[in-house]
Amino acid sequence: MTDNPFPLEPTAAAAQAAIADEFGFFGDWSERYQYLIDLGHKLPEFPEDWKTEEHRLHGCQSLVWIVAEGDAQRLDFHAISDSVIVSGLIYLALRVYSGRSANEIVTTEPDYIAAIGLSRHLSPTRSNGLAALLDFIRERARSALAG
Repeated sequence: MTDNPFPLEPTAAAAQAAIADEFGFFGDWSERYQYLIDLGHKLPEFPEDWKTEEHRLHGCQSLVWIVAEGDAQRLDFHAISDSVIVSGLIYLALRVYSGRSANEIVTTEPDYIAAIGLSRHLSPTRSNGLAALLDFIRERARSALAG
């Protein structure tokens, strides 16, 4: 297990609001992409021995590894990518969902994506990868709720 800084905010809704506020400070998408890259560098260290096929997230053009830990009371996610922008997208998803209850995860739509304009500014392959990441997180939460 690695050190997990998440959650940063008390609720997923508060995390989404904070993300929208932060991205609102930037005037154009070149600045927002740079901020995504900076966020990706803030991801906690991901152990090399977790970078296995078992932990690989399929559906992404980039290499992405993700590990879920916990139960319905609290699910923690650890993830990393070989792409700096994708790592930034991972950081945002973990900020919203990691360290939350399974119920909060499944009932929280990823509204931050539209709020900051990501849906309009990601390539189709990155959009597919982000969808695969969110599907993984929400599926693990549904599985935890199912017991």
